[in-house]
Amino acid sequence: MCVFWHEGRAYALDDRCPHMGFPLHRGSLEAGLVTCHWHHARFDLASGGTLDPFADDARAFPVEVEGDDVYLVVTAPDNRVDQLRRRLAEGLEGGLTLVMSKAVLGLLEAGVAPAEIVRVGVEFGTANRAQGWGSGLTVLVAMANLLPWLDPADHALALVHGLAFVARDTANRPPRFPLAPLGDGSAAPVNADRLSDWYRRFIETRSGDAAERTLVTALSAGADAATISDMMTAAVTDHVFIDVGHTLDFTNKAFEAVEHLGWEAAESVLPTLTGQTAGASRSEEGSRWRHPHDLADLVRRVEERLPGLLAQGRSKAGAFDDVSGLGWRMLEDDPFAIVESLCDGIRAGATPEQLGRAAALAAALRITRFHTQNDFGDWDAVHHGFTYANALHQCLIRRPSDELVRGVLHGALRTYLDRFLNVPAARLPAAEGADLADLQACWDAQGGVDRAGAIAYGWLKGGGDPKQLVAALGHALLSEDAGFHWFQIVEAAVRQHAAWPEGSEEGALILVGAARFLAAHTPTRRELPHVVRTAARLRRGDDLFEES
Repeated sequence: MCVFWHEGRAYALDDRCPHMGFPLHRGSLEAGLVTCHWHHARFDLASGGTLDPFADDARAFPVEVEGDDVYLVVTAPDNRVDQLRRRLAEGLEGGLTLVMSKAVLGLLEAGVAPAEIVRVGVEFGTANRAQGWGSGLTVLVAMANLLPWLDPADHALALVHGLAFVARDTANRPPRFPLAPLGDGSAAPVNADRLSDWYRRFIETRSGDAAERTLVTALSAGADAATISDMMTAAVTDHVFIDVGHTLDFTNKAFEAVEHLGWEAAESVLPTLTGQTAGASRSEEGSRWRHPHDLADLVRRVEERLPGLLAQGRSKAGAFDDVSGLGWRMLEDDPFAIVESLCDGIRAGATPEQLGRAAALAAALRITRFHTQNDFGDWDAVHHGFTYANALHQCLIRRPSDELVRGVLHGALRTYLDRFLNVPAARLPAAEGADLADLQACWDAQGGVDRAGAIAYGWLKGGGDPKQLVAALGHALLSEDAGFHWFQIVEAAVRQHAAWPEGSEEGALILVGAARFLAAHTPTRRELPHVVRTAARLRRGDDLFEES
């Protein structure tokens, strides 16, 4: 504590500057303002309140003077959780990662559930980006999904990464003004099937506002999650692989956000997708899906057969047991053979979940077998196929529908289009014993792509705990200034690994792909992890300004 005598009376503040811990007694006092000379944060001497939002308020203590003695009155601070929530919101508004870090650490230490911290980020992100759902909220929800797999020491860092993405995604963006539902409540509600038809029509004609008002009307009328999911995913799969897969991934992540926060959040979260969905690029409009094979036309012809195929398959429910084989067959060089393999699987009784899992396996294998002689930017190409396939699989688990099964065709043919990135295919790793500690060298220097994959595979095949490998991959991700695609890849790989039986070859190869992707993109400056470590040291009371 530091006691100041100013203008005839005594004041007391915590001597540690709340920004970075520098001792305030080494600052200066003038006109009732204490200035910390380290970063020039200014504080009101009486209240401790800061005049600079990048710093927190300093804690002030009541002072009593009796003769020559000065007494400080020390009590526990009130409403600490409310103050931390406010500071988290202020950190999001200003893009202040240190402020966000200290708030998240404090909230977790106070016993606040991670879902409530995610809620703050989702509410901020949905209200402050006119374009609606974007990469920031996607990363935040991905980190919320990963928390159960991570080392508890990494939970705060994971949340801060997501919140920092939300702050960047909303910075200098106009706020979002949500639309109201149709009518004033006195008229008869519009039929749910009619609203679904309208929604798909308005997405088709790129009428984002009309689509949003239709969706809001359905939600306010009490439509359940299944109805809304059918409506929105059908509109996404009415066109082929829209917006290189991001649209379906965003849609899935928005539904996952609602699952974290409760269905009551649907009215504020789900309508943020309509503008992006309506404006998304459509693959059938580009030449890659039209030449030399007209893949979009192939999709349409199979879609006409799909209801009959699905009806045949339902009569054999539970009979299909070759999900892995179907996934490998999706890697063939002939798009017509790939489609026929899918049709055969459907006829044989493959469930929508099995179809989605097979498509995700095929897309994951493109990453696992990605050769490093390819152009570095092509990692993004295989990334898009895999994250789309994972999102599709999660949607099929949540609410399978005939329209959504069309997405399996889209994903399989996107994987086909990426076939040249496996020519030659990287060798699959051998089952050798491995130590997870050896992965650090793969993150610290470029070029360790195949080595990282071999360590991950050797660990799993040597009987290592897959949860430890996932935690190690998560820690590696969070230790970097990771890009958007990194978060998508790691979270999707963990979800897909978990979809296969423990110890399976398929689950192992999926995590190998994630390890290879991370090793290809590291190291970075590692600035954000340093900020969170600094915040943690401040909370412990470390003196950052002194040599350790």
